[in-house]
Amino acid sequence: MKIIIFLITLLITLNFNSFSQDLSQPTGGGTLDIVLVSPGEDYSIMNFEGDITGYGSVYVKFKVASINTSKTSGTLDGQARTILEDGTLLSTPLKGTWKRSGALVKFYFTDAINNGAMNFVMWDVNILEKKAEVKYVELHNADN
Repeated sequence: MKIIIFLITLLITLNFNSFSQDLSQPTGGGTLDIVLVSPGEDYSIMNFEGDITGYGSVYVKFKVASINTSKTSGTLDGQARTILEDGTLLSTPLKGTWKRSGALVKFYFTDAINNGAMNFVMWDVNILEKKAEVKYVELHNADN
């Protein structure tokens, strides 16, 4: 009986460890500029561009919608395109959430790039400075 309990505990421990991700060590990142903010009725459209390590020139468009009357949190939905140094065009849909405190907004989302890569992405957006500091953690590379 002790052996069965030990084996079950070992399997559960291995299962949790095999699917964990270390978000404290970003794979890459960079700085994007806000090039457009276009307010709508219950949302805003935001366009960004800049360079991200591992991805080159990146162009992103988000529809940012609030989920409360204070407009301090909500959802985001968008698309990104990037052109690698060899001219390869990559694209991904973007779905996630955001949280605002004053002029600072945090974006959290995943991407599913058309080459098979997947990332968890975190942005620190400063609306007044028109900048977004980007960090991403690679969940799966293009090869797996």
